[in-house]
Amino acid sequence: MATGARRALTFWRRSIQARVVISTLLLSATVVGVVGWLLLQQTRDGLLDQRVDTVVAEAVNETEDARTRLQSTPFNDVDAAQQQRALVEPIIARGAGRDFAVVLAGPSGSGVLREGGATYTPGLDRTSVPDSLVEHFSEVAEPAWTYTRIRREGPDGARVAEPGVVVGSQVTLPADGRTYTLYLLFPLSGEERTLDLVSRALLTAGSLLLVLVAGVAWLVTRQVVTPVRLAREVAERLAAGRLRERLVVKGEDDLARLATSFNQMATNLQRQIRQLEELSRVQRRFVSDVSHELRTPLTTVRMAGDVLHDAREDFDPVSARAAELLQVELDRFETLLVDLLEISRFDAGAAVLDLDDVNLSDVAHRIVDSTMPLASQRGVHLLVRAPQDRPCLAEADVRRVERILRNLVTNAIDHAAPEVPGGRAEVVVHVAGDQHSAAVAVRDHGVGLAPGESAMVFNRFWRADPARARTSGGTGLGLAIALEDTHLHGGWLQAWGRPGEGAQFRLTLPRRVGEPLRRSPITLIPDDAEEPV
Repeated sequence: MATGARRALTFWRRSIQARVVISTLLLSATVVGVVGWLLLQQTRDGLLDQRVDTVVAEAVNETEDARTRLQSTPFNDVDAAQQQRALVEPIIARGAGRDFAVVLAGPSGSGVLREGGATYTPGLDRTSVPDSLVEHFSEVAEPAWTYTRIRREGPDGARVAEPGVVVGSQVTLPADGRTYTLYLLFPLSGEERTLDLVSRALLTAGSLLLVLVAGVAWLVTRQVVTPVRLAREVAERLAAGRLRERLVVKGEDDLARLATSFNQMATNLQRQIRQLEELSRVQRRFVSDVSHELRTPLTTVRMAGDVLHDAREDFDPVSARAAELLQVELDRFETLLVDLLEISRFDAGAAVLDLDDVNLSDVAHRIVDSTMPLASQRGVHLLVRAPQDRPCLAEADVRRVERILRNLVTNAIDHAAPEVPGGRAEVVVHVAGDQHSAAVAVRDHGVGLAPGESAMVFNRFWRADPARARTSGGTGLGLAIALEDTHLHGGWLQAWGRPGEGAQFRLTLPRRVGEPLRRSPITLIPDDAEEPV
């Protein structure tokens, strides 16, 4: 059930044609329903008003006829009971032929309708006369009518009920001079059948109209959506690298012009992508060639520099200092050359992993031990926080993981000195793991990162503060290489920072290379970070 709901939701999100057709169908159903309801209400009101006018007029005629007959009867010769029968029996007889029922109750104020003293059409349930109308005629009153449910005994003896109209009027018997109430009950079964027929006709017509609207909406949207869907498919093939794909142009309408513009855009993109690929290839080849060609003269200069550095004690102070600076810069130049060669291997896709099960806790301790002299020189305290009861294992290339952590730790040492009073010159290396991933986070409390710099910090040769000295001899490629090493493992390398609150870099690796990462066991925003105001 859940799978079907997800598929339906996915289909709804991805299919504009389905959304247009269903939305049009729902709106049309709403309009048809409202219009049909209004038509039914007007038809019902018209039928009832016409029926009420007819039955009221008929009831008036019956009442006037009854009064005429009463006035023509010599009341000295009959008693009241005989006069009641003479009054109501002809009306009951006519009602049997003209489909209405009769109840004669009275005299007024006696309540005989409920007590069984009324004369009425055989088989009729006297409760068909509503209490409100009975209460109205408890005293002498004007004629009145109301809607009711006429309950009677059917031909097969079963009790049936149908809607109806009851009209009441009063007559006075000459025999006793008292007022009696004459109720005429007219059924509305004919009008009910007419309304049912009209309802079925409207429902059938509405259903057919909705089917036609859905079909028209589907055909119209198909004419628009099909070219868009073809354009999407071609765009996906272009994104997959098949740059020769183009749309078929048919006609001269807006969609045809859109296809023409799309093809022109694809041609321009193809040309520019090829130019960029060629430029990138030339650039990578240039960096690789220059890096390799520089190794031979660098080796010669290194040998000469080593000779000068070893003999610096025989030089004057200025020459000795120059020999020392030459050695330092040669070290930096050699490191830069090694980084450039590594970058060129990444660009060429020649970098490979030498996989093994690596305990990130051991790697973190080795890196901290190796960088302790630099941290002591900078006055920075290094601390490792790793679980003691279990290892944090990940399938990785230990050489590349060590290089990533070394870059992160030395970078944190460079920026760990706080620029606010009372800050901590401390770098903490957190290690954690779960069933699916292992992570290392390097936290410092130094200058931090400005908004937007967390994404730029991994760019090649990018520096947050170009005027800041590189005390650890960085080349500007360390974090870029670390990011490439992380991507080679299928992991994440992310940064967080706030000005004055320091920064945290988090490395997350899957337990097995190739497995997708869904979460990290260490949060990117450290727990000791203050909430933004």
